[in-house]
Amino acid sequence: MHGTIDGFNYGAVTPLAAYVMACLGSALGLRCTIRSLRNDSSWKPGWLALGAAAIGSGIWTMHFVAMMGFHVAETPISYDLRQTVLSLVVAIAVVGVGVFIVGYRGATRAALLTAGLTTGFGVAGMHYIGMAGMRMNGRLEYSPVAVTLSVLIAVAAATAALWAAVSVKGFLPSLGASLVMGVAVTGMHYTGMSGLSVRLHEYHGAQPPAGDTAFSIMLPMMAGPLSFLLLAAVVVMFDPVLVLGEGEWTATAATAAPEAPRPPAVARPEGHGAAYPGAAPPAGAAAYRGTTAYPAGTAPSPGAYDRAASPGAYDRLDGRGRALPQPSRRPAGPSHPSS
Repeated sequence: MHGTIDGFNYGAVTPLAAYVMACLGSALGLRCTIRSLRNDSSWKPGWLALGAAAIGSGIWTMHFVAMMGFHVAETPISYDLRQTVLSLVVAIAVVGVGVFIVGYRGATRAALLTAGLTTGFGVAGMHYIGMAGMRMNGRLEYSPVAVTLSVLIAVAAATAALWAAVSVKGFLPSLGASLVMGVAVTGMHYTGMSGLSVRLHEYHGAQPPAGDTAFSIMLPMMAGPLSFLLLAAVVVMFDPVLVLGEGEWTATAATAAPEAPRPPAVARPEGHGAAYPGAAPPAGAAAYRGTTAYPAGTAPSPGAYDRAASPGAYDRLDGRGRALPQPSRRPAGPSHPSS
């Protein structure tokens, strides 16, 4: 005899709440993974571990929030605490493996294939480990087609999320990627649940199945992952690189930085030549010797650069601004008549 299954015992409340948790965990995990790529090696493992824990906690919380709406009319349902905790550990561990692979190897084809398969199988394993922790007077039976399809969705969603973690830049693109990731993860869960049936045991006066009820075990257990997601959200919110993005944060810091003072310009006097009649040359004028300006259409006389290189080479200018040669400064001596 098969039991009557209702996966939406509380209507649309549990699917929407599960989707929100999947999106929250994915968004925080993606942003932390992106942040690890912009940091030095000392902080990189910490950001990757925080991202893996956020994604794993979000997926696990999504699963059990959705399971709170699961109901079998003919039998009560309880949960084994050890297997429930094991499903949480598996979710965080396998996501961590995938995140660390792409965090250190990048979005190469081999890295994405390895990380996507590992993470996808791990997420699907978390789902079915959690389902195996259910206790009821019946046996769970799965449709092979639904199980295969749910695993494929998990692998595709994990690969897409890991690719987005190292390839998508900017706050809004990563937010959009997390919304798509939430759809994929939630779809994986309900795809697997669509192929579930419960074959009831025939019993007379038997005791109800041992274990804790859904509310008595899930509400206290979800307090831990929810608190962690809240803490991760605070870390992300107060990190300027994650909020503004690398380009925006760099631009903001550059705008806020004061401009370096420029060296004062050297005042050059009017006129031409390297000598200044009647006055000493201003400070810094020696740097311009040898680069004398001449009026348009004129050329420096031969040896003008040699004369300009020594102070006081000429003091007079003609009507066209050309330097007049100085009188000879030969030492006085006896004259020798020409022969």
